[in-house]
Amino acid sequence: MSGEGTGNVAPLRPKRPCPECGRLSSRETYPFCSTRCKHVDLNRWLSGSYAIPVRDDEEDCDEGESK
Repeated sequence: MSGEGTGNVAPLRPKRPCPECGRLSSRETYPFCSTRCKHVDLNRWLSGSYAIPVRDDEEDCDEGESK
């Protein structure tokens, strides 16, 4: 294969804003723009900043179903 026409290749993923800073994402660190933003997001997950909320009545329903 020759290098002709390689400028017409569509990217695998469209560039989107980074969820941390808003700059365009890069292919290597998608959906983030950089390794720094990727690590900031990971730190938020590990420190508990991101959490899925749980309602009190959901726990009661789960206990009733297992009996």
